[in-house]
Amino acid sequence: MKIVLSASGPDLEAQVEPRFGRAPYFLMVDTETMACEALTNGQNLQAAQGAGIQAAAMITRQRPAAVLTGHCGPKAFNTLLAAGIGVILGMKGPVREAVQKYQAGKLAPARVPDVASHWMS
Repeated sequence: MKIVLSASGPDLEAQVEPRFGRAPYFLMVDTETMACEALTNGQNLQAAQGAGIQAAAMITRQRPAAVLTGHCGPKAFNTLLAAGIGVILGMKGPVREAVQKYQAGKLAPARVPDVASHWMS
């Protein structure tokens, strides 16, 4: 099964990046083999707006079973949810440890995003 993690670096030794939309990398990990593919997110690092939803669109094309990240805003969260991708929030520490927790069944998908919208009313 494939899962995606927001990460500060391109390998399993990187830290889970707390900001989904502005993560430098997304790591696609095969939970059975621990094979890892790094996807760069450079186009969204300095985006004035829309980084989360653009990152979510990129991830949905990969069709992972779940996304593990620190925090996720409502537009990105809803984009992932609409694609049938579970979003697990509150992750921190090394990517490898986060994958191991997922493999052990210790994590549950969030029901709602944990970051408010950045749009002003």
